[in-house]
Amino acid sequence: MEQGSEENMESSWTLLSWLASGVLVFGGAVPYVPQYQEIQRTNNAEGFSTRVCLVLLVANILRIFFWIGKQFELPLLLQSVVMILTMLAMLHLCCSIQSSNRVSTKQHHITDLDLRYFWSWSSFEDYLVFCFAFMCLCAFITFLFLDWVLFVETLGSLAVMFEAMLGLPQLLQNYNNRSTRGMSIKMVLLWTAGDIFKTTYFVINESPTQFLVCGAVQILIDIAILLQVGFYGQDTRIKLG
Repeated sequence: MEQGSEENMESSWTLLSWLASGVLVFGGAVPYVPQYQEIQRTNNAEGFSTRVCLVLLVANILRIFFWIGKQFELPLLLQSVVMILTMLAMLHLCCSIQSSNRVSTKQHHITDLDLRYFWSWSSFEDYLVFCFAFMCLCAFITFLFLDWVLFVETLGSLAVMFEAMLGLPQLLQNYNNRSTRGMSIKMVLLWTAGDIFKTTYFVINESPTQFLVCGAVQILIDIAILLQVGFYGQDTRIKLG
């Protein structure tokens, strides 16, 4: 009986572990569903900072190359792949909306090499070119210094530093606009819940210190954005869409 009880407990723990891993892999993409729907509904992408996509693309590409130098939990690697695809989907939608709403015929492309319009390009293909070029650069540098422990640790630190700044572009955009209109509050609430879950996962699994610091900073920024919602309001009413 005792052996059977232990086997049941072990089986339950394994199931919970798989469930937690699944939530970690796909949970990071869930907050962007309401924001995606909000942009589609209003046909306006101005309330969402596409620099959030920049931060997450850079962070997750760096994390993938960090994994090459120092293998960590597979769910975290898979999460990076899912997040990259999610951010590309968000950028594609924003580019489509901005293209349909564009009044001026002047367009800006990555090949213009004009830093004033960095990450404000007119075509989705420009963002793909940036991602491809950045991945090639990371691949070249990583394989050049792969055996250097200090480089690998620095790569990991850069990855989590960028990820920790995830909400900062949105925080700054809200501040500059003096409004949170167009931003999905559900997205921020899901950010907060996900970051709390993720940080707890890092603690339980004794993940590298870089991940713990990242989670803590993200939670603080999430709280700051939620405070903005209360401070600015949304046309004198709270909008949960």
